[in-house]
Amino acid sequence: MGDIPRDDLVDRLLATPKADVLAASERYWNPGKTRFWSDAGTPLVIGEREGYLLHDLAGHTLVDVHLNGGTYNLGHRNREVVATLVAALEHLDIGNHHFAALGRAALAEALVTSGPIPDGKVVFGVGGGEAIDIALKSARYATGRRKIVSAVGAFHGHTGLAVAAGNDRYAERFLATRPDEFVRVPFNDLDAMAAALEGGDVAAVLLETIPATSGFVMPEPGYLAEVAKLCAAAGTLYIADEVQTGLGRTGELWCISKHGVTPDLLVTGKGLSGGVYPVSATILGPAAAGWLEEDGFAHISTFGGSDLGCVVGLRTLEITQRPATRARVDALIGTFTAGLGAIAADNPDWLVEIRQDGLVIGLRFGHPQGARFVSRRLYEHGIWAIFSALDPRVLQFKPGLLLSDDLAADLLDRTATAVRLAADDARSGVELAPDRAPDQASASR
Repeated sequence: MGDIPRDDLVDRLLATPKADVLAASERYWNPGKTRFWSDAGTPLVIGEREGYLLHDLAGHTLVDVHLNGGTYNLGHRNREVVATLVAALEHLDIGNHHFAALGRAALAEALVTSGPIPDGKVVFGVGGGEAIDIALKSARYATGRRKIVSAVGAFHGHTGLAVAAGNDRYAERFLATRPDEFVRVPFNDLDAMAAALEGGDVAAVLLETIPATSGFVMPEPGYLAEVAKLCAAAGTLYIADEVQTGLGRTGELWCISKHGVTPDLLVTGKGLSGGVYPVSATILGPAAAGWLEEDGFAHISTFGGSDLGCVVGLRTLEITQRPATRARVDALIGTFTAGLGAIAADNPDWLVEIRQDGLVIGLRFGHPQGARFVSRRLYEHGIWAIFSALDPRVLQFKPGLLLSDDLAADLLDRTATAVRLAADDARSGVELAPDRAPDQASASR
C-alpha cells in the first residue's frame, strides 16, 4: 500500500477558531448540549490530545479523569494501540460482516478465555447500546419471555432496547417506556428484586456492576451474588453490564468476578476500542448463544466487529492484561485512596463520601448540586471530570490505568484546591446554570 498520503483536512480543522466550532455545533449539531456546557462554564472543544492530557482549541490543557466513560483507560492515542491500527491499515479495512475473519475469531477467543463465561460465544457491535440490545434479544430468545428487570437510575445506552431498560429521563422523550416489559427496582434491594422475579416471567436481569450515571453506587456485600441466585431459581438470565467497570478499572479484568458471580451474559465496550476504533462485544453463555447455531444471520451489524476494530481490541485487551498494567493499577489505587481520603478529611462537611472500587471512584458532596460546583472549579484548574447526570451530588472521578506517579500527584493537588474553592462557591451562593433545559425537566417528572 505504501505510505498514506498526507491530507491537510485535519490541520485545517485544528486551526478553526473555537468560537466558530461552538457556533457551528449549536447551529448544525446539538444546540442543547452545546449550550449546556458553555453555560456550565466548561465549554470544552478538544483539539490535540495525548496520554491523559486534552488541549482545548483555545489553549487550555486539562487532565482527563472523565475518559469518556472509560474509553481512554489506556490514554488518548496510546502509542501501541495507534501503531497497531496504522499497521492494520496497510492491509485491512472494516472487512465484510458476513464472513469469518482473523481478527474477529481471535478477539472472540480472547474475550471468552478471559472469563467469566468460559463456554461462551461473542457477538460484536459498534457501541455499548448495541451490545446491550444484543444481550436483551438473546435473553428473550433463550427464555421465551419478554420482561426485563433493571435498576432504578440505570443507564445502558440510547438504542431501542437499551434506552427502555434505563432511566425515564432518556426513555420518555422517545416514547420508549414500556412498563409491561421493562421493570426497574432499587439497586441493592434484594426484596424488591425477589418480588420482581416471583412471577416467573422475567427474561433477564440487567445490571451495571457499579451503576455509573446514578453516581457509582457500590453494590452491598453479597448483593450481586444473591441476585444471581434469584435469577437461577427463576429461570432468568443475569446480564452483567461491564461497559464502564470492565477492562481492569477495578483491579480485575471484569468487576463482576470480584463478586463471585458467573453471569449468563456479559457486555463490554468503550475501553475495548482503545479510544481509536469503535468496537463492543456481548459474551453469550450457552443458552443465550443458541440462536447462533439456528440462524447466524439473525443479528447483523455492518460495522460491528470490523476487521480494524477487532485488531485494535486485541491489542487493547493484551495491554490491559499485562502484569505491568495490573501493577500500575494497584499502585494508583493506593495513591488515590490515600490522596482522596486526605482531601475528604480536610473537607468533612463538603466531601462527605468516597465511593470507590479500584479506579472507579465517585465523590459525593454535601450539596444537591455539589459535583457541578466542583466540576467547574476543576475545569478552571486543568482537570476534566464530569458530574453524574442522575445525581449531581456525585463527581465521576476516573483516573487512567497507566497514569504516571507525577501526574497522579499533580492531579490530587489540583483536586484539593478545586474542592476547597467549590465549597466556598456553594456556601457563598454562587449560582449555577440550570442542570437541564426546562422542557427536559418537565418531561421527566
